Amino acid sequence: QVQLVESGGGSVQAGGSLRLSCAASGRTSTNYTMAWFRQAPGKEREFVASVTWTGITPYYADSAKGRFTISRDNTNNTLYLQMNGLKSEDTAVYYCAARVGGMSRYTSSYNYWGQGTQVAVSS
Repeated sequence: QVQLVESGGGSVQAGGSLRLSCAASGRTSTNYTMAWFRQAPGKEREFVASVTWTGITPYYADSAKGRFTISRDNTNNTLYLQMNGLKSEDTAVYYCAARVGGMSRYTSSYNYWGQGTQVAVSS
């Protein structure tokens, strides 16, 4: 079992930046692929970015490419999402997720989820 706790959300103006963090605890010795998803009001949860245990090759949704950077610190069991150039359409609850296995953009592939952190971008 892995427990995930997100932090770092908040309100920001368009063009601004935020850095989300996800602290993992529990059985963190397993080589999990970790990811960020988001869910806007009235919409389905969607993939944002993922990274494998090695952190070498991240994978991004088209909406995140060039603006967001996913990274992980395995020593401190923490996943990050640096978000720059934020737009109003980035407003959502952002979730951290983990799975045993390789990259995936599908919510059903992930075994563990955090409770989410709210990001609000005003134009």
